Amino acid sequence: MKLRLLYLLPLLIALTAGCLGGSKNSNNVAPIPDGVYSGQFRLLHVHTNKTDTVKANIMLTMSNSAGTYKVTGDTATVHAGSFGNYAGNSATGLITFVDKTYSSSAPVTKTHLTGTYNYAYDGTTFQMKAFGVLDTLVLQYDLKKTAN
Repeated sequence: MKLRLLYLLPLLIALTAGCLGGSKNSNNVAPIPDGVYSGQFRLLHVHTNKTDTVKANIMLTMSNSAGTYKVTGDTATVHAGSFGNYAGNSATGLITFVDKTYSSSAPVTKTHLTGTYNYAYDGTTFQMKAFGVLDTLVLQYDLKKTAN
């Protein structure tokens, strides 16, 4: 019996060493986006057995130095053209937008870029996602950097 356990010892050492090994990049934070991005906005309404999706091609211009943003592009029906302020936290992967054109008293006919979103950004690809009530409504942005 002891001899059988001896054969498993190298495997156990290899597994333990793999788990104890340090990460080459322990600072996995997404930088705060800055520049001009274009791509697709998707509003997903998740039902029990299907998902309804509406899409719009938008352009998002962000300025870190001023903390401002502007949404343009296909803003006729699904997503509102807007502008305001933003601040990101690269350690938490959260970014918050305050839309200066949004009014809580006006009827909501289009999606505004306002509120807090989870984001991922690698210097080129910028993705954001926010969940609505009971996770049945998802706001998703898939953008690519087009200019500084």
